[in-house]
Parts: sequence; C-alpha cells; structure tokens
Amino acid sequence: MILSEIKKYLMQHKRVTLGDLAWHFDTEPEAMKGMLEQWIRKGKVLKIDVQACCSKTCGKCCDGTAMEIYEWTH
Repeated sequence: MILSEIKKYLMQHKRVTLGDLAWHFDTEPEAMKGMLEQWIRKGKVLKIDVQACCSKTCGKCCDGTAMEIYEWTH
C-alpha cells in the first residue's frame, strides 16, 4: 500500500476511523496504524481518541478500531 493513497483517502473524507481505513485498504488495523504514524510524525494527520461508548447494545462504537479517528490536517 502506498502512503499517497492513504493521503488521498484522508483528504477526501476528512475524518476516518481506523476500522474504516483498514477495511477500505484491506489491511489489518495494526498495519494501518504503522502507516498512519508516518503522516502523524510529519504533522499531516491528527489522531483523535474517542473515550466514551454509547449505551446501545450493537457494540460498534466500543470497537477499538471505531474509537480511533484520523484527520488530515493540511
């Protein structure tokens, strides 16, 4: 996977969960985190940690990959 593809996707969608990125690029969330870290170090991506879960029983919002949001900042 090419970092420029991740950049393009983030620029188009503004804010994306780790789960969405991993699904879109068909990769494991941990591998995606490693690639995102390069953009974070360059100051281009901001990681937003969501700390709360809703009270519904679907469990989607409490999924670890749904609780990490990445935003393109430039």
